[in-house]
Amino acid sequence: MRGEIEGQIARFNARVQEDAKLRGELQGLEKTVLLDLKDGTKYHFVLKDSRIDGLRDGPTGNADITIIADAATIRGLISREIGPMKAYATGRLRIKGDLEDLLRFRKFF
Repeated sequence: MRGEIEGQIARFNARVQEDAKLRGELQGLEKTVLLDLKDGTKYHFVLKDSRIDGLRDGPTGNADITIIADAATIRGLISREIGPMKAYATGRLRIKGDLEDLLRFRKFF
């Protein structure tokens, strides 16, 4: 699972570099994201300066966005077998954060 998430982070960072509009939307944002898998595994990462600087093991005490899902749902999001809004609407994905952050989350996948 870790490798798949790291691959998604690399694709996201590459997309931000190529897409000036997306880069502009993320400019000046600093958000800490906690990924809480239902098997108890936790990862976190920080979006800062329009870039995610690596995946870290374990929880963080100051998450702006918390993503709760099982590994199968995360894999489905990464492979685009399911979209973030459908996963959210069907209860396979829960997200805690403010509305603006939740809407930005879709850009990660």
